[in-house]
Amino acid sequence: MKNIQLTAKFKIHTGKVDEFKRIAADCVTAVKNNEKGALQYDWFFSSDETECIVRENYTDSNAVLAHMGNVGELLGQLLGMADFELEVYGKMSEELKNAAAGLNPKVYSFYKGL
Repeated sequence: MKNIQLTAKFKIHTGKVDEFKRIAADCVTAVKNNEKGALQYDWFFSSDETECIVRENYTDSNAVLAHMGNVGELLGQLLGMADFELEVYGKMSEELKNAAAGLNPKVYSFYKGL
């Protein structure tokens, strides 16, 4: 499996949902306009809007690195208003492992599938 899939989980701090959504919209625009390697970039909110999940799929590690460079500043703003967890599915390059280390991702290796 060459694709890298991510699940980003945010628990939004009280009173921050409107600002969070504004920055999330900026992230979607930045990805849409600048990232050819992004295959999926979908944002979901819980019914009470206290949690947000982002489902992401990229062609490879290089596409994830490009994504980090593209939205890194916006992600930094989001991290200031939410608790964050990251799950990574697939084989990460060493460069991506190093770049993502500060986010403390849970990494899952591909076993079998279609």
